[in-house]
Amino acid sequence: MAEAQNIPAGSTTAGSIAVAAESTVATRMSAPPSYDVADFPVPHGREEEWRFTPLERLRGLHDGSAVAQDGGVTVEVTAPEGVIVETVGRDDARVGKAGIPVDRVAAQAYSSFEKASVVSVPKEATVSEPIRIAVHGEGGVSYGHQIIELGAFAEAVVVIDHTGDGVLAANVEYLIGDGAKLTVVSVQDWDDKAVHVAQHNTLVGRDASFKSIVVTFGGDLVRLQPRVRYAGPGGEAELFGLYFTDRGQHQEHRLFVDHNAPHCKSNAAYKGALQGTDAHAVWIGDVLIRASAEGTDTYEMNRNLVLTDGARVDSVPNLEIETGEIAGAGHASATGRFDDEQLFYLMARGIPETEARRLVVRGFFAELVQKIGLPDVEERLMASIEAELEASV
Repeated sequence: MAEAQNIPAGSTTAGSIAVAAESTVATRMSAPPSYDVADFPVPHGREEEWRFTPLERLRGLHDGSAVAQDGGVTVEVTAPEGVIVETVGRDDARVGKAGIPVDRVAAQAYSSFEKASVVSVPKEATVSEPIRIAVHGEGGVSYGHQIIELGAFAEAVVVIDHTGDGVLAANVEYLIGDGAKLTVVSVQDWDDKAVHVAQHNTLVGRDASFKSIVVTFGGDLVRLQPRVRYAGPGGEAELFGLYFTDRGQHQEHRLFVDHNAPHCKSNAAYKGALQGTDAHAVWIGDVLIRASAEGTDTYEMNRNLVLTDGARVDSVPNLEIETGEIAGAGHASATGRFDDEQLFYLMARGIPETEARRLVVRGFFAELVQKIGLPDVEERLMASIEAELEASV
């Protein structure tokens, strides 16, 4: 089930549904997952997984010429009592447990990091305050690895805040024990010249739940790959995201949910607004329901609001089903400009056009912002949206 409407010139929206045990979804990686960077050829931009990404703006992350240097990033963790914060070596058993790199940049990040930061919540513990992780770029090139681990029946909220300047390639792992509940808010509020490429791997335990809110505002180029798989039946994953793509920015979000266990659920909803010349947003939503995943219930949705001429959106939802025994599955994508009737309605009641446009955009994002559940973060994000709109006036 897919929809597309009011697509501006220069934009594309596409969807596909495949029902075949041996078929492959086009947006899944062409090379097998591997920890070894040598197993991935240097991309040239013609590959399906790289065709939307301006490789020349990756600063050498894709071809091995980006060398880690001083002045990379600093990582500070603020955690309530009872949360364990560690720095571990590459030989730690948790490293790589949630997922394997699926492209050359993720493999390069895995091969190049020296120490991993691990934040652990013991089993059955409920963390009353958010765990806050501040990642600040200081101008150099860095390769990082972050692990968030929840024991069985634990509950926690984690906020990962990316700021500053630099070039960062990273792998982030979420290990969620049976019956545990994890909410993660990842904010990309980089300076204008920053480059951030990351693969987010999540392993959801039996009857566990995972909620992710990805927020992308800053940076010259941001390319994120949230990926989810299940360690047992009964798991639930909610993947929410919002992005505001400004002039010259490239923001790319490539989701993959691997329904590899029975009676699991997933729901993905991303919304984006674009303004300015050469603003480019890419959203790829890829869901695989394996033959063993009977009783799956899944849905994915992407909505984009184009505020000015010169902006481009590529939105591609994909759904592959290998069993007919499912509870439900669907996807939708839509890209459009302002609704003239909404603007007319507001302006007819005495609201100036500029303020009316702001109200429409705020309403467009409000539903997802409210899912964060942290007032200080919600207020900051709405203020960032206001600042973006102010810059366009």
